Amino acid sequence: MNNGFVTSEIKNNIAEITFGTPKSNSLPGEILELLAKTILECGKDENVKAILLKSAGEKSFCAGASFDELLEIEELETSKKFFGGFAKVLNAMRNCGKLVVVRVQGKTTGGGVGIACAADYCFATKDSALALTELNLGIGPFVIGPFVERKIGKSAYSAMSIDADFRNAEWCEKHDIYQNVSENISEMDQQIDGFLKKLSTRSYDALALIKIVSWEGTEHFEQLMPERILMSASLILEDSAKRNIEMIKERLRSK
Repeated sequence: MNNGFVTSEIKNNIAEITFGTPKSNSLPGEILELLAKTILECGKDENVKAILLKSAGEKSFCAGASFDELLEIEELETSKKFFGGFAKVLNAMRNCGKLVVVRVQGKTTGGGVGIACAADYCFATKDSALALTELNLGIGPFVIGPFVERKIGKSAYSAMSIDADFRNAEWCEKHDIYQNVSENISEMDQQIDGFLKKLSTRSYDALALIKIVSWEGTEHFEQLMPERILMSASLILEDSAKRNIEMIKERLRSK
């Protein structure tokens, strides 16, 4: 798959799902669809007690939506399908029935922040800063908003949406996005390995019930999604949004 990949492997009752794309693990529609499907499939596996969700490489965890694909979108239904892909991934993490542990190894923007916030438990390195950069494009973090707000509260979510600035790992840990922050990737992976070994010995039923209880009060997320998807899908079609994306791509190329 030229635009990226999603792999899954089950070992010691833990499903390890890895996604990757060439441009900072930004996510095109086909990868979003495959990622959501893989999470749900692993959730149905009776041998799986928890899911580890990670991305490829050592720099960016996830740069959110694929700029290339955003520029190609020209009509509303296509746009709704694309942003609906992010909703599918986050709701798959919420509904899969298994605890989802997320590994964040570097900077994360946009939809990637949603993935970090949809985690049941999140590991990161000290270099793993987060930013909601959607306003720079001319849209907002509408689809991922309920998941981010659940973790950090409405006021902090609003501030992140408005200033689009990066928050460092210390801030993310303080605001309960990260539960464990390591000095480097090697140390983080050691922490994750020990954590998952413990989880693999825990009661299947207890883990499943913790998942249910943890997400109580979020049942309305499903109903919110069509309206939130439409917000982003409509705004990204505007000429100003296309120009913003082109300018950002040019800045990235010149670095």
